[in-house]
Amino acid sequence: MQKLPLIEQLIDAQLDFLDQSFSNAENVQAEFQQFYLWFRKQTLQDLWSFDQINQLIQKQILATPASAFLIEQIAEHIRFALVHPSNENTKIEDVISVLTIDQIAQYVASKSGHRQRLIKAVVNNPAFSAMITQLIQHSIQDYLDNSVIAKSVPGVSRFMKMGKSVLENVTDTNLDDAIAKYLQKNILKLSQMSESVLNQHFDDEKLYHFQANLWHKIKSMPLAVLKNYIEVQDLPKTVAMGHDIWDHIRQTDYLKQQVHDGVYAWYIRNQQHTFDQLLRDLNIDASLIEHELSHLLNPIIQQLISQDYLRGRARLYLEKFYYSENTLKILNIE
Repeated sequence: MQKLPLIEQLIDAQLDFLDQSFSNAENVQAEFQQFYLWFRKQTLQDLWSFDQINQLIQKQILATPASAFLIEQIAEHIRFALVHPSNENTKIEDVISVLTIDQIAQYVASKSGHRQRLIKAVVNNPAFSAMITQLIQHSIQDYLDNSVIAKSVPGVSRFMKMGKSVLENVTDTNLDDAIAKYLQKNILKLSQMSESVLNQHFDDEKLYHFQANLWHKIKSMPLAVLKNYIEVQDLPKTVAMGHDIWDHIRQTDYLKQQVHDGVYAWYIRNQQHTFDQLLRDLNIDASLIEHELSHLLNPIIQQLISQDYLRGRARLYLEKFYYSENTLKILNIE
């Protein structure tokens, strides 16, 4: 394409004008504010459909696996937080309000119905019954074999063993088996007793005071105590295991349907809301957008100008415009 002097001069003049205009931070801020004034008045349904939002989330979050680098960075950030030097001098009560702890304690203590149902489910579980049976058996056997009285009083140990032997001969059964059968026969009654005892020990008032006492024991501990319960050196492995769980569930039809329906419900509720309202729901107000974000964007635009990126992209389209057939006719250039 033959370069024409007049058109080249017009293009250069316009590019100089754009450079001069956008090198002024006030102009950049004014343009951004004008754009935001327009954007904040648009409703969600004016710009994006439900299908567009859903497909974006499904593709970028559910269909896209996390990279090995991302997993590594998550583990590294957790490790950094756990080993940070300030953890040694920062107490638990410095970062958690006692009022919050008290509210949690009151809330948990007040859920007596939930707590009683949980206790009932636990004590009636076969695993709990088996544990109680074994515990009682071992306790009785331990008492017979290692009783303080049997050890300290001469002859008592032999008497207890003899009594056990006589009982086994009379009943024609092993004492351990007899105890086991008795416990199995009466396990329902034992479970009911366990449930009653647990409910007595975990009533609303006792549970509240238990939580309060626990808080007073731990509040002065440094945050570094967390390292006693989290193996820092195992973080790459534990974070990877957490990712394995997510990596499987993100591919299930269950989660895909949950996300689809959740996004749809949100979209229906908000489709007629303006972006100004949607941003306020996210605790982002107009001043943050108009001032803070524009200050962040201005250095980027200045870099675009100084590196001639903006000038190069603008020239591409100006050349297409000025050398188009219609523009040449307007300028009366053949």
